[in-house]
Amino acid sequence: MKPKLLDLFCCAGGAAMGYHEAGFDVVGVDIKPQSRYPFQFHQMDWQEALTILDLSEFSVIHASPPCQGYSVTKSLSQSSAPKLIPVVREALQEIGKSYVIENVSGAKSELINPIKLRGNMFGLQVQRDRYFEVNPWIMSPPVVPISGSCSSHRGKNRLHTGDGFITVTGCNFLVDEARQAMGIDWMIGKELAQAIPPAYTRWIGEQLMNVCFGEEVAA
Repeated sequence: MKPKLLDLFCCAGGAAMGYHEAGFDVVGVDIKPQSRYPFQFHQMDWQEALTILDLSEFSVIHASPPCQGYSVTKSLSQSSAPKLIPVVREALQEIGKSYVIENVSGAKSELINPIKLRGNMFGLQVQRDRYFEVNPWIMSPPVVPISGSCSSHRGKNRLHTGDGFITVTGCNFLVDEARQAMGIDWMIGKELAQAIPPAYTRWIGEQLMNVCFGEEVAA
C-alpha cells in the first residue's frame, strides 16, 4: 500500500503530481474549487481539514500557504495578505507527522533550514525559485548555474531554443509554452502562474520515501 500524503492549499495540483510520481497516494485540500486537481480533493479550509479528516491515514503533510504576503513581486505582493507559515508550522508540529512547507523567496526567513529548488536543477525551462522546509531534514540537490535567457515577443515571454527559459507569471506567457517549460500538461494560465513544478516535489518525495520508509516501500 502506498503511503498517503495530505496536500494543503493544493491549488491545481503541481506539487501533488510530483508526490504522486514519487510514489505517494495524494489527497488535496483547498478552500477554492479545483476542477483540474488530478487526485482526490476536498474543498475546505486547511484548519477544518486538520480537524475533520482522519490524519492517522497520512504519513506526510505538505502545505503551501498563500504567498501574496511574502511576495517581492509588485503584482503579487499584498501587505494586508495573511502570513500563515508560523501558524501552519505550529499546527503540523503538534500533529507530529513528517511535513513540508513551501513558499516563495520572500518567505525564506520564515522557514526553518529551507531547501531552495530551481527549475534548471531538473532540466526545466523555467527558473521559479521555491523554498521548502522539510521535516525530517533532507539533502539539497546540487546547485546548477543559470544559463540561457528569457526573451519576449509581442509582449509575451517566449521560449528560446536550447538553454532558454520563460517567466510564468501573471498572464505574460503562452500557455502551451508554459506547460512545456514547467512539465505540467493539465493546467490553464492562471493555474500555471501559481504552480509548483512537479519535478520539485517528486525530488522531495523520493527523499522522504528513503528517509521515512526506506526498504519498506521499495519492497
